[in-house]
Order: sequence, then structure tokens, then C-alpha cells
Amino acid sequence: MPNTIDKISVVIPVFNEADTIDVLLRRVKNVPVVEEIIVVDDCSTDGTREILAELKEKIGFKLAFHDKNRGKGASIRTGLNHVMGDYVVIQDADFEYNPEEYRILIDSIGKNGADIVFGSRFLGQAIKIPFLYNAGNRFLTSITNLFFGSELTDMETCYKLLPVSFLKTIELESDRFDFEPEITAKILKSGLKIKEVPISYSSRSKKEGKKLTWKDGLSAVRTLFKCRFN
Repeated sequence: MPNTIDKISVVIPVFNEADTIDVLLRRVKNVPVVEEIIVVDDCSTDGTREILAELKEKIGFKLAFHDKNRGKGASIRTGLNHVMGDYVVIQDADFEYNPEEYRILIDSIGKNGADIVFGSRFLGQAIKIPFLYNAGNRFLTSITNLFFGSELTDMETCYKLLPVSFLKTIELESDRFDFEPEITAKILKSGLKIKEVPISYSSRSKKEGKKLTWKDGLSAVRTLFKCRFN
């Protein structure tokens, strides 16, 4: 693994984000370390697909469409197939995470032997997350630490700086939000070292478009069990 990296690829899974996708894409494009952007629309029905088609040439990004809704994990897997760079970050299509903080992740690669960097929402400055989401995230992170002997604070974070060379060695199966526990478990089983760094976070409500449900929490638990004992 290199001690420093200059550019990254960004994969953006999108489903019904017409209100945010234009601004979000421009913010990502303006980050100097971004080499390429891959957007995967997961069969949006609110006009997002049409917005993306118009923005593709104006902003400059790769664009793939699903012909039916398959889930976030499936969209990420589609996007990873198009990545040409050496490192990749997944970016949600809303404003919960700040693309300007990619540099925080990049600057930590190689430090203290770090192969992979997670942006933790629970390190540093206090953040506001609805109680149930907060409790569920901490519960899933605790199970991860118990199963794999890790000391993570935020397994469910979207911001994971991942080497593409590693992704090519594993088979990802998750179609929905269980992508996070699956990729984390497979990293920990591989022996690669994860470093966590503090990032900011601005949670949105279900009314504003948040799509996680309690069913996704159960799916995450099943995925962790599967990865630990299979």
C-alpha cells in the first residue's frame, strides 16, 4: 500500500434524490483530490434520472442506470465495476456527509500502518443523530467489535477510503444497506489495518428522505453473523 495518494474515485449510489443531487455533484466535482465520479441511479422515479442525464456532460461523470430498484449495495457494486483509480470513497447523494473532508481520509493513509481509513461520526465534535439511529449504529458497531476483535466507533459510516486492489480480491454480495457490515467484516478478516478519523455529519430525517429502517438493522446483524461464522 502506498504511503500517500493524490487522487481518488468517488462512487455515488442514487435513488430519488432530485432535491439534492445537482448541488451534491457540484460539491464533489469541486474537490481537488477527486479524479473521477461514478454515479449509479437505482431506478429513481422522482425526476433524478432526467437531472443526471442533463448534468452528465455539464459536470463530467460516469453514469449508469438500473432498470429496476435493487438497493444501495447493488448500486455500489455496479459503480465499483467502473472505477479506474487506485482508491475509492462512497458518497451518499444527500448532504449528510461533507465531500470537502475527503482530504482528512487521504491524509491518514499510511499513517501508523493504516491500509484503509474510516471517517467516524463519533470521534471529536459531538453530532446530533436521532436516538434510534444512534443506538442502532452503536449496537451494530459493538457486535462488529465483538465478532472481529476490532475497536471501531462507527462501522456504519458511509465514508470508507478503500484500496481498489483489495476490492478486487473479495466478492461483495449485499444489495441494500448491509453493504457496510459486509465490507467492514471482510476488511477485518483480511488483516488490513483500519484507521478511524473524525468527520462531521448532518443527519436528515425520514421526512427529508432518509431511507434506513429497522429492517435494515436486522439485515446488518444477519450479515455480520454470516461473515463471522461462514
